[in-house]
Amino acid sequence: MTTADTTPPLRIGLLGTGPWARNTQAPALAAHPGVELSGVWGRRAEAADALATAHVTRAYTGEEGIDALLEASDAVAFALPPDVQAPLAVRAAEAGCHLLMDKPVATTVAGARAVAEAAEKASVASVVFCTLQFAPETSAWITEQAAVDGWFTARAQWLGSLYAAGSASEYADSPWRRDKGGLWDVGPHALSVLIPVLGDVEHLTAAAGPADTTHLILRHTSGASSTVTLGLSAPPGAAGVEIELRGERGTASIPGWAGAETAFRGAVDALAEAVRTGVPHACDARFGLHLTELLAAAEEQAQAAG
Repeated sequence: MTTADTTPPLRIGLLGTGPWARNTQAPALAAHPGVELSGVWGRRAEAADALATAHVTRAYTGEEGIDALLEASDAVAFALPPDVQAPLAVRAAEAGCHLLMDKPVATTVAGARAVAEAAEKASVASVVFCTLQFAPETSAWITEQAAVDGWFTARAQWLGSLYAAGSASEYADSPWRRDKGGLWDVGPHALSVLIPVLGDVEHLTAAAGPADTTHLILRHTSGASSTVTLGLSAPPGAAGVEIELRGERGTASIPGWAGAETAFRGAVDALAEAVRTGVPHACDARFGLHLTELLAAAEEQAQAAG
């Protein structure tokens, strides 16, 4: 005879109603057996109503709606531009809510630091949704490669065609993504793989490539080096994701993964575990701050060189 699990569900509110919220966060939260989707907040009331209705929860809007959703939630998930997310994450932490944030946490070091400090001061758990850290296939691969010694170098290439001629992606309508480019949008994904395997970045060189493409050369604390190419404007035939490690035992290439919704469920599980145990996840607000520091340094170098 088994004992029924009496652990109450984690009440998670969702801030944001755009494509990521509709396609990833809301479906994952609504379907998660350990979660109660406690509400959806949006700047446009009609969008919040539509998404809340689709997932049988309550809609919130306006400044007073943010406070009401925080009061009704144990944690909040964000599907907002990074520099909108950051001050709201500080507000949520101060209200005692755990944080499930999108990457990057912010596009300024000051903004990301404010989040990390607020989470620490309030003793709330935090997770930053870097997809490859939480997709089951890639998460297992990262852990496996981090246990291997003798990596010599690595190559990461993340090229999207979001802004290529003829693209009809709804994600291309994001003003912050168009302004900040591939460095800030997909750079966190690449770094969230390389740093756990090769060690922290102790030296960084950046240069601009065509359109929004940025090239990085990194030296890691393990002694290994890596090169990274990031962009959102590649021709469709040139788009793709590759991460390859080379070392004493040969080569290893990152596997494919099932998709963003499955990965986001993994991030929810990670947040719930951090809440339950009090042990910070490796990809928390403090790590999110470090990613912002690296990306800001790379942006400054690339702009100066360009």
